[in-house]
Amino acid sequence: MTIQPKLTQSVWKKFYKLNNYYHQDTEALVKRMIPLDASVLEFGCKGGELLRSLPNKVKVGVATHQDLYKLAQKRLGSKKVVLPEYFFNKMNRSKFGYIVLSHTLSEVNDAQELINKIKNVTHEDSRVVVVLFNFLWKPVLDLAEKLGLRLPQTKEPNWWTENDIDNLFYLEGYEKIKSGKRFIFPYNLGVVSHFINKYLTPLPLLNYLTLTNYAVYKPISDHRELSVSIVIPARNESGNMKSIFKKIPLISPEMEIIFVEGHSTDDTYDVIKNEIKKYKGPIKTRLLKQKGKGKGDAVRLGFSKASNDLLMILDADLTVDPQELVKFYNAAVNGKGDLIMGSRLIYPMERQAMRLLNYFGNKFFSVAFTFLLGQTIKDTLCGTKVILKKNYEKIAENRKVFGNFDPFGDYDLIFGASNINLKITEVPIRYKERTYGKTNISRFRHGLLLLRMVYFAAKNLKFV
Repeated sequence: MTIQPKLTQSVWKKFYKLNNYYHQDTEALVKRMIPLDASVLEFGCKGGELLRSLPNKVKVGVATHQDLYKLAQKRLGSKKVVLPEYFFNKMNRSKFGYIVLSHTLSEVNDAQELINKIKNVTHEDSRVVVVLFNFLWKPVLDLAEKLGLRLPQTKEPNWWTENDIDNLFYLEGYEKIKSGKRFIFPYNLGVVSHFINKYLTPLPLLNYLTLTNYAVYKPISDHRELSVSIVIPARNESGNMKSIFKKIPLISPEMEIIFVEGHSTDDTYDVIKNEIKKYKGPIKTRLLKQKGKGKGDAVRLGFSKASNDLLMILDADLTVDPQELVKFYNAAVNGKGDLIMGSRLIYPMERQAMRLLNYFGNKFFSVAFTFLLGQTIKDTLCGTKVILKKNYEKIAENRKVFGNFDPFGDYDLIFGASNINLKITEVPIRYKERTYGKTNISRFRHGLLLLRMVYFAAKNLKFV
């Protein structure tokens, strides 16, 4: 990688200060996307301003301008800023949780070569954060440069579309987790600019006109075998628990099933206890009594007791056939996603599987959460969800961001996954009619709670 053309410290400081409002927004964006405990590498760190704004303890900058290299060293310390040649030759065994490329791909001579080299300093859980200007702003930025309002460009930058960048990363073995657009008014006019950039910019149509595009990518994982823990929350599901072990496939050589019974008024607990007693197969089993209330509480209890690599939720109503879990396992072991969710809204359903109001409610929440999270989600409420234990533990550590008011557990996982940049993948499944008992969900009371969650997600994930 070559050092970029000369850019003096005085010129950089002048224009950084002039456009400080924009730079502060970029710093806030990157800071929000990177967990506090992650190690960070910024390639193309300029004067070290963005890295300095991050509270992370482990952070390294690779400077691509000789003069700014010295400035960044003053601000961050000489051991935290290096030149490209030294980094790729001497630090190629270092591994970082997050790689930041803030406008870097617009400057380098060969962006694909850079992405290829970055692979040497990533691990399977690494994330690459890319920030770029929207190509639509090129005439405006060119005019700003002529008027002395923008840093003079020593050469024509590379102009990338979102599809161009997605393709580059795909060619080098990465996939996109999520993307977004922000910042439409680049000058600070107090509350006016704040209102426009925070509340108007995320809206459909307007967000196509934003100045900043950003995306998060992850390395595509290789196949690996995983041990499995299936958590089955059960309340008033006695009829569905009979012969349960005949219905669940042997998914992995190392497998356990954790039943969490919660305040049933029928004999669900005794039926499960009897089924476990009769079972003589290779699957380990446990039966827990839930002290709290709600499916979400039951899932959290089951997950806290699980001992295997991959955590699965199977609803005790068995409206999703347990045989479908094989598809979820295959998606997880082949690295197709970090949170694998079922999607019931593709295949035809049995007649009474989902009432009409529930169906349209699911459609509404699908559109809302796709917009809010920057990842396509078709069915937010399918109870079958699969996640690696290590990723669930990260979500649990950050649960304070969203609180514990989700009685279902679905949004706890979805919000948490999005917040720590996990890739959400959906598996199409067939949704069957319940054969025993009745649903524990109140359409109207819980529907209002879901609307509250939409508001909460908007405030904490989108309009920030």
